[in-house]
Amino acid sequence: MADGSMYTKPWMRKRLAWLETARPEQMPPPGVDWLTWLIMAGRGFGKTRAGAEWLAERLNTQPNTRWAIVAPTIADARDTCVEGQSGLLAALPDGTYDWHRSLGELVYHNGARVKCFAAEEPNRLRGPQHHGAWCDELSSWRYDDAWDQLMFGLRLGTNPQVCVTTTPKPNPLTRQVMSDEDTIITRGSTFDNADNLAPKALKKLKQKYEGTRLGRQELNAELLDDAPGALWTRGTLELTRVKRMPGSGFKRIVVGLDPSGSDGSDDGDSQGIIAAGLGHNDHVYIISDDSMRGSPNEWAMRAINTYNDLEADLIVAEKNFGGEMVRSTIRNASSDTLVPVKMVHASRGKSVRAEPVSMLYEQNRVHHIGTFPELEDQMVNMTPTEYLGNGSPDRLDALVWAVTELALGGSTAKVIKVKFG
Repeated sequence: MADGSMYTKPWMRKRLAWLETARPEQMPPPGVDWLTWLIMAGRGFGKTRAGAEWLAERLNTQPNTRWAIVAPTIADARDTCVEGQSGLLAALPDGTYDWHRSLGELVYHNGARVKCFAAEEPNRLRGPQHHGAWCDELSSWRYDDAWDQLMFGLRLGTNPQVCVTTTPKPNPLTRQVMSDEDTIITRGSTFDNADNLAPKALKKLKQKYEGTRLGRQELNAELLDDAPGALWTRGTLELTRVKRMPGSGFKRIVVGLDPSGSDGSDDGDSQGIIAAGLGHNDHVYIISDDSMRGSPNEWAMRAINTYNDLEADLIVAEKNFGGEMVRSTIRNASSDTLVPVKMVHASRGKSVRAEPVSMLYEQNRVHHIGTFPELEDQMVNMTPTEYLGNGSPDRLDALVWAVTELALGGSTAKVIKVKFG
């Protein structure tokens, strides 16, 4: 690695190149009398690059310091925040650092260190101390506790600071950080960075999403509230949320599966895969959201892995795309396993099926263990007459099947044990 000089020629070349192209809103607030710089902007705004450059500058000017990168998952931290096209490695001169991918740790030539953390594992932030942090996609963090644990560890140096880069979602953690008096907020939209985005792609985004709820959130970075008349409100979800599984465990666990006919392409529907458990108090707990967009074999494997990981009792799968297709797909996706699968038919509309489940939430009989941002976005967009979100509410459909099976008597459909191998 290079020597520890603060302003080496390679660093100055990198820095000047950034300063020549950066927009004013990508530059950090002046002064030091703030704790959090919150960049709340649309997709493609340049949030990641701004966060990476902010951290790179601090590594270069503050030798022997300790920094954290916290993202929704460890893969997000490594693949996007560090190794991504706009990530930290792109902001640092070659030869000035050692990047230990397996450890998720970067050592800069002057002794400064960066460690990657996953917000889905908040306990890993217990203990480590830092001078500051870069937090990516805060609104998609599953556990608010990750933020709390990070704050407890910001006790090194005289002026710890945090850069947060996120597309907004109206959850409690986002609102908490926004409302803090020590937070400075930068807002922006996808279109602010139009000069650096492919014109055809930008045109397609405008045509497809401009004016929609999803477009207002993901492109314009508007903080949207619940749909009028929705079956669920974020307030209800917060009141029923719990931090951990019941100590007594579960009487029964099922995996709800909402398949699709998609081949896994970006334009296809996702497949909802939601696991839920029935506690000994007869309350239902939403355990995991393993939904994905993939080929039939991929989503079948994901559902089976969820079933096995949780030692579940049953997979409940909607058969409207073809019951035999779903059964055969699951059969071909695994080996040496006997999995009970119940095929259910959606004879009523999505809203009608969802309404009894929403009443259980109002009775405080269903609880989310942690947060499930994408699932909850779909829930607060389902009204008694229609779904007001974009695409199909695949995650919500899977949840409805799982909760119905556990708490509303399920269906009388026959359970078929599918033998693999």
